[in-house]
Amino acid sequence: MEHRGGSWPLRAAAQDVALALLVTVMQVQGTLARFADDAGASRPLGDHGNLGYALLVVSGLVLAGRRRWPVPVFVAVSVASMVYTGLDFPDGPSWLGVLVALYTLTAYGDGRRSLLVAGAGTAVLTVWWLVAAADVEPREAIGWVFFRIGLSVVGATLGESVRSRRVIAAEAQERAELAERTREEEARARVAAERLRIAREVHDTVAHAIAIINVQAGVTAHVLDKRPEQARAALQAIEQTSSRALREMRAVLGVLRDGDDARAPQPGLDQIDELTAKARDAGLDITLDATLPATPLPSAVGSAAYRILQESITNVIRHAGPTRVTVALHPGVDVLEIRVTDEGRRRQRSGNGTGNGTGNGSGNASGNASGNGTGTSAEAGRGIQGMRERCHLLGGELDARPTPGGGFEVTARLPLAPAGSRL
Repeated sequence: MEHRGGSWPLRAAAQDVALALLVTVMQVQGTLARFADDAGASRPLGDHGNLGYALLVVSGLVLAGRRRWPVPVFVAVSVASMVYTGLDFPDGPSWLGVLVALYTLTAYGDGRRSLLVAGAGTAVLTVWWLVAAADVEPREAIGWVFFRIGLSVVGATLGESVRSRRVIAAEAQERAELAERTREEEARARVAAERLRIAREVHDTVAHAIAIINVQAGVTAHVLDKRPEQARAALQAIEQTSSRALREMRAVLGVLRDGDDARAPQPGLDQIDELTAKARDAGLDITLDATLPATPLPSAVGSAAYRILQESITNVIRHAGPTRVTVALHPGVDVLEIRVTDEGRRRQRSGNGTGNGTGNGSGNASGNASGNGTGTSAEAGRGIQGMRERCHLLGGELDARPTPGGGFEVTARLPLAPAGSRL
């Protein structure tokens, strides 16, 4: 690619040199032929030390630098033409250099300034040519002067047309490149959004399952020898929780496969009873105050609401242990309000264990929570951040703050006509 890009200026320069030689030969040969037909009407090219030949050759050869120096070349050719006509040399095709220089000036110039220079130069040349031809004989020969003027205007117009087309093509190319970059940026943004969505789903699913499994495993270890029936129930809860988590993980990660056979509907509020039942098995005393809307919720709102409830309950299990939790779910006219409130850790109430169920829950969950409370506060923050992102994607809002009694409250408001994309 570099070789091709570097070879183009060489090819352009070679073309300009060839054109300059061609114009020089045509001007000299054409003028000699014209002078041979009308030898007595004009000054011979050899007068003044072959000045006529020199002017024709200079006005032709200088075109070799026309694309690199369009304005100086135009000025040089114009001056040579004015001197040539002013000294009454033969009126042959000496205007070819002017025509090529004018075309180059407007075609490779910078637009407005080049047009001004071309217009001013053409006006000066027109006046000079008309003055020089004032006493031409026969009078019909003055038509060649107007022909020369017309060709100069045509050359400048043609060059401006070529430049305009080149500018339009460059702008179209730029717009196409900008559109391509925009499509690539949008594609990267969609990929990043999808990765973030999958990360939130995986976090919510895994964190909730691990928290419940952790509590049930602690209960199993504590009552395995004394109450095998309770241990068996805890193991069954572990099996059901892990199986459900695996199904949800397959559904979440199914979007990464080519086929649609592994995809499943996202969980919604119709599974809220199962969610609270699993939380009760983990030791939470949950009071559910839920009023489901008469019409089905949009899938994005229902999935977000479920995940917010799941993450809030998971945080209670991990960081507070067995405690009392109130889950309130109330749909309004255009907003679904979710509130999850817990009473905090039961350090003073549970002591070293009042009853096997409470003692077990406190021994395992509270101990685990105390560790998590100090060691993984950043992780808890990511859970709240994920809930807040879910709300913001739908145009809602979330508030999470401690309560005066030592507990914690999460309040989310989701619009029933979500403004964001489907989760």
